Amino acid sequence: MSADEITNSPANNFWKRREFVSTLMTVAGVSTFLTSPVAGIAQKFQKQIQELTVQQVIDLILKSIPNAPFEKTVDTIKSGDPDQKVTGIVTTMFATDEVIEKTAKLGANFIIAHEPTFYSHTDDTGWLENDDVYRHKRELLQKHNIAVWRFHDYIHAHRPDGVLAGVLTELGWEKYSNADNPFSITIPPTSFAAIIELLKTKLGIPHLKVIGNKAQSCSRIILAPGAAGGTRQIEAIQKYKPDVFICGELNEWETSEYIRDMRYMGSKTSLIVLGHIVSEEPGLEWLVKWLQPQIPGIHITHIPSNDAFTWA
Repeated sequence: MSADEITNSPANNFWKRREFVSTLMTVAGVSTFLTSPVAGIAQKFQKQIQELTVQQVIDLILKSIPNAPFEKTVDTIKSGDPDQKVTGIVTTMFATDEVIEKTAKLGANFIIAHEPTFYSHTDDTGWLENDDVYRHKRELLQKHNIAVWRFHDYIHAHRPDGVLAGVLTELGWEKYSNADNPFSITIPPTSFAAIIELLKTKLGIPHLKVIGNKAQSCSRIILAPGAAGGTRQIEAIQKYKPDVFICGELNEWETSEYIRDMRYMGSKTSLIVLGHIVSEEPGLEWLVKWLQPQIPGIHITHIPSNDAFTWA
């Protein structure tokens, strides 16, 4: 994965996290404008903005993705009709049953989810046709006429990578990111313990898996949200030799064992495992702020799917 330095939108102050954002009708001066002789033109324009189909929203998004549409991608419509009119959009990590119910209560009918809806990377459902859990979710989506589109490959291909941009913003690390490789971050010398607390506080994670000395001073960081896989994670460690490698998810027979052996040899590289969902959730919040100015007549909100696990 790669990304360019995150850019700031001048409209960012119009939106708050996890809430519906403002529409054109709430912007100061618009109501006055609509009483003018050109009101009919403005109302027609507003109607055109609001009456977008699921496919039209997808096509609008893909215009900003280099080399899109991709010949092979998991980013397909999982539920609903591409030609249905969009009444509202929800972004989330997983289109869980709970997120679907909340979407319906908001009056929205289009979920943009980062991860699979039906329990496998490709969302193949042939093996689930007689499964009660699958049937319940399918019927729930049909009941509320909700379309679900996965936005995984494309958000990572966006420049900047939308997920990384969201996480960097959440942590306040945008200015420390390397322009040539935004996953490589250099912060002022900070203790490993302080980095752990920052991640827990900013990302709302109660517990983290870590390897390292909490008193150690750290500066060079590799931030890899999600699950890049052991080979790519280890290659990044080999190349950049970070003080801390931060990832979303790993296989416990790969990256963590590599770092354990590194440290036995005298290396100071530490490891922090955030968890897959919480490591990428800010990217779907980023999507709200990025997409809203392009379709101001449609409400967009982020509903976190949250981590499935609790700590016993």
